[in-house]
Amino acid sequence: MIEKKVRDLVEGVITENGYILDEVEYVKEGSTYFLRIIVDKEGAYINVGDCVKINSLVGPIIDEADPIEGSYILDICSKEKGSL
Repeated sequence: MIEKKVRDLVEGVITENGYILDEVEYVKEGSTYFLRIIVDKEGAYINVGDCVKINSLVGPIIDEADPIEGSYILDICSKEKGSL
């Protein structure tokens, strides 16, 4: 399953940087596929800066492992607020 592969790839780097990996989803919305990584942070809300940081951490890992055939959008978002 794609979600488990991605979770296994990125969970360590996310937690090492003080975040919590809540969920990984691979979904099709309309004609577009999204790899959605939903994160949280103890005692604070996730903001846009957090999402940018997490994207810079996990993007290269996912690109190198290339677990998904075809194109998709990597969406880093918070559990509370949805996509930022």
